[in-house]
Amino acid sequence: MNGVHDMGGMHGFGPVEPEANEPVFHAPWEGRVLALRRAASAWRRWNIDAGRHSIERLPPADYLRMSYYEKWFASSIRLLLDAGLITPQELATGRRDPTSPIATPPLTADKVPVAIAAGGPTLRQISAQPRFAAGAAVRARDINPTGHTRLPRYVRGRQGVIECHHGAHVFPDSNSRFEGENPQYLYTVRFAARELWGDSAHASDSVHLDLWEDYLDAA
Repeated sequence: MNGVHDMGGMHGFGPVEPEANEPVFHAPWEGRVLALRRAASAWRRWNIDAGRHSIERLPPADYLRMSYYEKWFASSIRLLLDAGLITPQELATGRRDPTSPIATPPLTADKVPVAIAAGGPTLRQISAQPRFAAGAAVRARDINPTGHTRLPRYVRGRQGVIECHHGAHVFPDSNSRFEGENPQYLYTVRFAARELWGDSAHASDSVHLDLWEDYLDAA
C-alpha cells in the first residue's frame, strides 16, 4: 500500500546513523514486546504478512514518531483486539475481563527454543515452471494496491534483470488478507541505479530486490 512506511528513495529523513556496539534491546521493555508478539502469534490467529500489514495501518503521524518496538507494540494491540484474544475493557484496565474464557497459551516456556529453531519457512512446492530465467529483462508492474504488498514504489514501472530465483514462496499480498498462500516463484532482480534515480546516480551502482512473479512482466 502507498503509505508513509514505504520510504525507499524518499528524501528528507536524514542519513542512516549506524550505532557502534548496538545492543539487541535498548531497554527491557523492548524484549518484553518481542516476547509478547511471539507468544501471541502462537495462537495462529494471523500470519507474518498480516502482522506486517498491521504496522502499515498505523496512523501516519504515529508511524513516523514511533520507535521500532513501539510500532510492534501498537500493531500487536490491534492484532489481539481484532482476533478477540483481548477485549477493549482488558486493554483499558490491564485486568482480565471476568466474562472472557480462560485458555491455555499454546506457547509455553519449554517450547520457545523449538519454535525459534523452526522459524516460519515460506518455501513451497508448486507444479508450475518459472516464467523467467536468469538474465531475462523484466519490468516491475506499475500497481498501487490498497492492501499489503512487498513491491516498493520506487521500482514500479522500472526495468531490471533477473539474477536468479529462489523457488516458490508464499505470496504476501494474498496471505496478508487471509485469501490463501498462493505460492509463486520469488526472483532476485537487479535494477541499475540510473534506471531508478536517473543520470545523477553512479553508473556502476545497482539495487537488488527479491520480487514475486506477480510483480513482474517481461520487458
